[in-house]
Amino acid sequence: MTIPFEQLLAEFNRVLLSLGFTGDKAGTIATIFAKNSRDGVYTHGLNRFPVFVDYVKQGLVQKDAEPELLNSFGSLEQWEGKLAPGILNARFCMGRAIELAKANGIGCVAIKNTNHWMRAGAYGWQAAEAGMIGICFTNTIANLPPWGGLDPRLGNNPLVIAVPRDGGHVVLDMAISQYSVGKLNLYKTQKKELPLPGGYDAEGNLSTNAADILQSERLLPVGFWKGSGLSLVLDLLATVLSQGNSTVKITQSEKESGVSQVFICIKPDNNAHTAQLIEEIISYTKTSSPVEEGGTISYPGENTLRTREKSLKEGVWVDEKIWKQVLGM
Repeated sequence: MTIPFEQLLAEFNRVLLSLGFTGDKAGTIATIFAKNSRDGVYTHGLNRFPVFVDYVKQGLVQKDAEPELLNSFGSLEQWEGKLAPGILNARFCMGRAIELAKANGIGCVAIKNTNHWMRAGAYGWQAAEAGMIGICFTNTIANLPPWGGLDPRLGNNPLVIAVPRDGGHVVLDMAISQYSVGKLNLYKTQKKELPLPGGYDAEGNLSTNAADILQSERLLPVGFWKGSGLSLVLDLLATVLSQGNSTVKITQSEKESGVSQVFICIKPDNNAHTAQLIEEIISYTKTSSPVEEGGTISYPGENTLRTREKSLKEGVWVDEKIWKQVLGM
């Protein structure tokens, strides 16, 4: 079913206020959750909202906590997240990186002991809308076997790279597994096959069955061994720069809380020449002949803009069962 964006936003806000969030915090968190669903990232919009509420009730998310500055080294800052809501900490840290980049050309903010930031791309869009190149990444609980291994020892550590563009920002938002855990759960719930193999079944065969992949806990890293290596170095960077928890420590707690994140902003030359270079790359990419007749070539973030426009016009798609759950909160 579909519902108006404003109705989705209002319900999220109502529930958050009932949990004791201040008006400003409730409004910011509700807006991010609603925008995630609006943009088609349902796994970190409505579908994730009940989990967030549960984490607040368990005390894993401290609704009244505020991040604290620990160290500042010119363009680099380290912050303590104090287990505050991940959305609020992430927006704050990207905001700080933007300010540092405005002053110095580049800014890097690392935070430890924070919580799940929901859709990683939200903070890439935040940077791009401020006219900045944005890069951010996080570590996670172990949910990805290293290449050649059977047991999960790596996180699927989402990575975002965003470049501002007048005709629509370029925003790469990717987990290091071929499909995020949220996306696998969505396919499992809908009992649909994945378009491409996303992992292995219990017998070690490549599979397009999300349920089998989740049961085996053998998700496929992007680029096979290359994705495995990328996951490891992102965990290293997030842990070392923030001096926080690694995937090892996060996994030992059994709940994905207390993660480490990094936010980087670079101030580009926003001039006609820069715009021309960006258009040159995108235009050339789109000259490739589609594999299927009527197919299109899209840059990262382009489909997000299409989904956003459709959602605002026709309503935001929601899972009726989860929507009723939220209405009953």
